[in-house]
Amino acid sequence: MPPKAILFDLDDTLWPIAPVIAAAETLLHDWLATHAPKVARQFSIEVLRQHRLAMLNEQPHFHGNLIELRRAGLLSAFEAAGEDPALVDGAIAQFLAARNRVRPYDDVLPGLAWMRQRMLVGSISNGNADLEIIGLAQHFKVSIAASEFGVAKPDASIFLAACAALDVAPHEAVYVGDDLYFDVTGAQGAGMRAVWMNRKGSDAHLAAGVQPDAICANFDDLLLWLQQQLED
Repeated sequence: MPPKAILFDLDDTLWPIAPVIAAAETLLHDWLATHAPKVARQFSIEVLRQHRLAMLNEQPHFHGNLIELRRAGLLSAFEAAGEDPALVDGAIAQFLAARNRVRPYDDVLPGLAWMRQRMLVGSISNGNADLEIIGLAQHFKVSIAASEFGVAKPDASIFLAACAALDVAPHEAVYVGDDLYFDVTGAQGAGMRAVWMNRKGSDAHLAAGVQPDAICANFDDLLLWLQQQLED
């Protein structure tokens, strides 16, 4: 059946996120050096990162709200360093402002424009991207963030909620994402077709035993695959 809707993951699917997070964490640490110097002296960027990863392993529910994970990590660091925890909100605001300074891959905006003329477009994300701030909200009829929904990918309920919001059945929708577990397995588990956006040319799906409905290296590949689906 030709798809009626297409939904996207955001980070590392529509834009590269690693350099953005690195820049945001540097800005945050510089802010800490000025406003909470005892935290900055005691906790490097890497130490804060490792602390968050440990918390995530112990409390996997944070996958659905990564900014709360960061907030919890900072609160713990502020307490350990003897700094005023009331400053954490300001630190988070600094991080979020920098975290939303993303630059979409060059193929994304033309691709979204093409899709919007032919099907419903939505997004589902476990991350903290704000499409209004980024300037892409107009491309999406529905956008669901795990932090607001209360359940994260790969849980089927968040995929089903997005389909319901677009008034399409799961088998009428395609999900596109870069993560084999959260995106591909999650979407297929909800009854959707899943495209693996594999910009790095990885063959990780073989070892993982995951079979995406399509593997695309970029939006040009995705548009060719969609054209075939729409013509069937």
